Amino acid sequence: MSCFIVKGAGVAGLAVAHELLRRGANVDIVDLKETIGQGSSFFAGGMLAPYCETEAAEEMVLKRGLHAADWWDQAVPGAVTRNGTLVVAQPRELSDLLHFASRTTGHVWVDRDGIAALEPSLAGRFDKALFFAAEAHLDPRRALVRLAENIRQLGGQFHFGSRPPSTKNCSVILDCTGPAAIAHMRGLRGVRGEMLHLETGEVSLSRPVRMLHPRHPIYVVPRDNHRFMVGATMIEMDDDGPISARSLMELLNAAYALHPAFGEARVVETGVGIRPAFTDNAPRVVETTEGLAIAGMYRHGFLLAPAMAVSAATRLSKGLRFTKE
Repeated sequence: MSCFIVKGAGVAGLAVAHELLRRGANVDIVDLKETIGQGSSFFAGGMLAPYCETEAAEEMVLKRGLHAADWWDQAVPGAVTRNGTLVVAQPRELSDLLHFASRTTGHVWVDRDGIAALEPSLAGRFDKALFFAAEAHLDPRRALVRLAENIRQLGGQFHFGSRPPSTKNCSVILDCTGPAAIAHMRGLRGVRGEMLHLETGEVSLSRPVRMLHPRHPIYVVPRDNHRFMVGATMIEMDDDGPISARSLMELLNAAYALHPAFGEARVVETGVGIRPAFTDNAPRVVETTEGLAIAGMYRHGFLLAPAMAVSAATRLSKGLRFTKE
């Protein structure tokens, strides 16, 4: 049986480990952190939104991300919520909504009544919106923990806070270390993303809502227990220090503009994640001296990790025989 070592227990590492195990390989997953959930993947929005992302991304994101929800449904049954995405803008920013529509597909226009039917909490707040019915979302933290459990059930071995096991009998090492690869992989840079979690019982959302704004566009993703993940910052730097006062104010102001009840919400968490990205912001499967690397996931981790994992696992399986024990 072929043996692989996956470095990194973030979304890319767990996705490719799962793919290799499904093909009958032996897989060891190594991470210098102490447990699942201490990397930037835990600060993600978890939006499986291939149509929306093409507003600022290449067509490749749509093609590779179309089947992400199906992959997650199979890998972690019950983790995916398929309620679509709603994109709104204040009447004075209607031109931004029109531009977003011109850059994307897979949407329908909805009016005030349509917005109220989809999200009663937003009734009367916006005149027009775009509804992307085929999109989905998940809770990254729950999804990663459950994916790790499934990997263990398939026979995968985790090694946290330690060096890799012996590579003597392993076919290849996969580098899925995310931002840690920036220091040694040519062309890779860090992009800082900041987020916060708000808690309020005054707002209820069934799906991610993106609010367009010339300066501070945001997305709000519903979580359990009346919590909402608010994010959107993309800062060209690899400083992973605490969230800045400016970003915190911008995110809070934008959330308040979406619904005034967020002004009274509790800020229960803030977080910062460094997303590795190439110049074109597109992820790649890269050949290394040790084997392969999945790198440059940028802001599309949960959306594109399945396609990148399948691509890497397929490349590794060519010329190799995977047999079930």
